[in-house]
Amino acid sequence: MLRDLFVLDLSRVLAGPYCTLLLADLGARVVKVESPAGDDTRRWGPPYVGGESGYYLSVNRGKESLALDLKDPRGSAIVRDLARKADVVVENFKVGDLARYGLDYAAVAAGNPGVVYVSITGYGQDGPRRSEAGYDAALQAQSGLLAMTGELDGPPVKLGVAWIDVLTGLHAATAALAALRRRDATGEGAHVDMALFDVALASMVNQAQNALLTGQPPARLGSGHPNIVPYQAFDVADGAVVVAVGNDGQFARFCDVLGRPELARDPRFATNEARVLNRGALVPMVAAELAPRTRAELLAACRAATVPATPVATLPEALADPQAEARGAVVAGHHPTVGTLPMVASPLWHVAGPGGAPVLAPPAPGAAPVPPLLGADSRGVLRRELGLSEGEIDELVADGVVVQR
Repeated sequence: MLRDLFVLDLSRVLAGPYCTLLLADLGARVVKVESPAGDDTRRWGPPYVGGESGYYLSVNRGKESLALDLKDPRGSAIVRDLARKADVVVENFKVGDLARYGLDYAAVAAGNPGVVYVSITGYGQDGPRRSEAGYDAALQAQSGLLAMTGELDGPPVKLGVAWIDVLTGLHAATAALAALRRRDATGEGAHVDMALFDVALASMVNQAQNALLTGQPPARLGSGHPNIVPYQAFDVADGAVVVAVGNDGQFARFCDVLGRPELARDPRFATNEARVLNRGALVPMVAAELAPRTRAELLAACRAATVPATPVATLPEALADPQAEARGAVVAGHHPTVGTLPMVASPLWHVAGPGGAPVLAPPAPGAAPVPPLLGADSRGVLRRELGLSEGEIDELVADGVVVQR
């Protein structure tokens, strides 16, 4: 759907590359500019396969790698020339860093007024923290997320994935597409100022609204929900399950599953508001009733009673789930050093037209685009986008300005 879009990716690590991954998955042509050493995540392992780290492979599918020395004037000139042709530029340098290369928004927009320029930083382009670097773990702490995560009597717990980086990439891609739509109508580009801190706060949604209304910090509830009870994980005899009771009718049916129908009539638990207020009394009762049951037994009973419940699956179990298979959640492509490379599919690859014909379809089996080797596309990008001759490229490679894999 974005096949006519040229995206210049000056970002590295996660938030920026995730943004450009989404655009590449939607069909955009993405040129990833890397230093001669490559994106930092190429060395973030183990695991490694075929000399590539799993981390790097996770967010760079379908891009082209142009490796060059930005500090060399010839290298920065190449990037400026590419920026003049780009529809979208994505960067996550510290505030002001790219000005010394003539690659800040003002400089790029002077030569390309229609460019949508996306800056991703920890705290944004202004404010007292504008110069501070942004790291997901630090932002989880700074935004209030860490303080609310973990068990009530335990320490703060970081989420197991860089959640703020991923959500920032998603927000950045959404903002870029909105700015492109505006450009199509007005001819004007835009500077998207995307901050991990802003995204973290906005992504607290109900918890943030609750805090604004009460002035109180959210309590640590483990897997529990601040506004719905019971809505959390419970241990059973052979693992754990999540029970997600969303209304009073479901709670009454869940009490039947427990063999404790009287709980649904108890004034302390008859309504969700009452259950939230009396969480400390109800949850231990539910836990005691569930502890001796097997996971299969409980899930079957909940399914029969139309009470939402799921197993607490491991990630390999989730990826192998029949629903994941039906949705094509894992795709594969041929990588030059890895061979067959399995990857998590894009959730964006399910778009059909009015007659059901695919508008954006998953790649053919075994033919998914793969992440590029460092500098694998340097020569092709310089030849195609800038019209450089083989001799000119050879000279840049010989001088170490450009790296060609």
